[in-house]
Amino acid sequence: MTHDLTLPSGTPVAEGLAERALRDPHRPRFHFTSPGGWLNDPNGLSHWNGVYHLFYQYNPLAAAHHRIHWGHATSTDLVHWADEPVALVPGSDGPDRDGCWSGVLVDDGGVPTLVYSGRQSEHELPCVARGSADLRYWTKDQANPVITAPPEGIDVTAFRDHCVWREGSGENTVWRQLVGSGIRGVGGTAFLYESDDLRSWRYVGPLLTGDASQNRGELDWTGTMWECVDLFGLDGADVLVFSAWDEGTTHHPLYWTGRYQGDTFTPTALHRLDYGGRYFYAPQSTRDEHGRRIMFGWLQEGRTDEANAQAGWCGVMSLPRAVTLATDGGLHQAPVPELTELRRERVEVVPGRLADPYTPLPAVRGDQLDIETTLRLAPGATARLVLRETPDGAERTVVEVSRSHDGAGTLRLQRETSSVDPTVDTEPLYGELPLAPDGRVDLRVLVDHSALEVFANGRALTARIYPTRPDEAVGGGIGADGDVALERFDAWQMASAFTDGPRPLWP
Repeated sequence: MTHDLTLPSGTPVAEGLAERALRDPHRPRFHFTSPGGWLNDPNGLSHWNGVYHLFYQYNPLAAAHHRIHWGHATSTDLVHWADEPVALVPGSDGPDRDGCWSGVLVDDGGVPTLVYSGRQSEHELPCVARGSADLRYWTKDQANPVITAPPEGIDVTAFRDHCVWREGSGENTVWRQLVGSGIRGVGGTAFLYESDDLRSWRYVGPLLTGDASQNRGELDWTGTMWECVDLFGLDGADVLVFSAWDEGTTHHPLYWTGRYQGDTFTPTALHRLDYGGRYFYAPQSTRDEHGRRIMFGWLQEGRTDEANAQAGWCGVMSLPRAVTLATDGGLHQAPVPELTELRRERVEVVPGRLADPYTPLPAVRGDQLDIETTLRLAPGATARLVLRETPDGAERTVVEVSRSHDGAGTLRLQRETSSVDPTVDTEPLYGELPLAPDGRVDLRVLVDHSALEVFANGRALTARIYPTRPDEAVGGGIGADGDVALERFDAWQMASAFTDGPRPLWP
């Protein structure tokens, strides 16, 4: 049936959400956010007839995760986004009455088709909806759910989120699907299914299963359930991305590199996808019409539920990333080049040796910045980039890159003084940084109010920061401990990607 997309009456909780969101000084201006209310996972990511489509988990009624809809936005340049009609609304009854959860978009013989998790009470099961040619309007399949239960005889920790693709050639083609799950007492897994028509599915078996007893509490722990699985090939390698989950807690995104063949994935190595952990969660990717692998992730909040409710909005979409295969066999990530369209007022810093502790850069000020720098670190040296600093230095955020005496590199984000608000998360974040023998670091930092994305030699670190004096926390500087050569430093003010004024919650 086709669902009425009129905003339900009697929903005073939604009043003023978009207006409050617009006034919040922590709300990003060139990252995508929902018009107001709640946003989480990117869904249905696709490049369809020259238009990028970004669907997302959305609650237009409150800044809280409840009775999730599918929001929808489109772009022709990955920079400016237009809000489209809400794509999926929970049914008044049936398999998605408590939420239309994460899923994907596929091309079924020219018909855009969504495969998503319908939630009913405590159960999530795969459902299907067919779309109009412009992807604006959707009709749910009467046969939903198209898989009526998890695999028989397996005690699963959860069962949701989808990766669907067409495999084979000629008449010997078949749909394949991964459903994120976990086997209780064992670890996270991705269950593999097959279908001829996207409606009748045959269970094949687990594609790969993790070991939750290994590395518990570590930054590469694979969890008891894998959310938002994403399988793709890249330059001859196969990559399986997932987000580690455990008993309602979102941990971090990881990926296996290896070999997908037949009904199994044989891993060669496990990697951290983003050193920000839950601040880049539930990523989804697509291959666009230019042949690029484009990825988005969900930037969770680091402040309290009460603060989110007062602000009228919650959740940020990452900037679009181009993902390629790095020389070390892992993934290299970088913001798509289209984002340079928003650059304004370039500032260049003269190359030279960096001073200790750091030199203020009065011309590099603001809360909407794009910074590119190239550094060369001697063994034992650390370079630091200071951002969002108040005049008295009480609040500031510091990006550090360091090289040990044995040549190992580390990327670290020091957030301990990013805010004096004791209720926000200020834990430091860090990860391994690959370095060439000469210690070169190509560093890109994008600051967008509370959203921060750092890229160093292709490794990514995403975070949120909430200075209590946002209008004053605009200072910057750069410095070092040890011998660091600054070879290049350019900074730009970034324009907003959205027009002024509140956006309709229900386009």
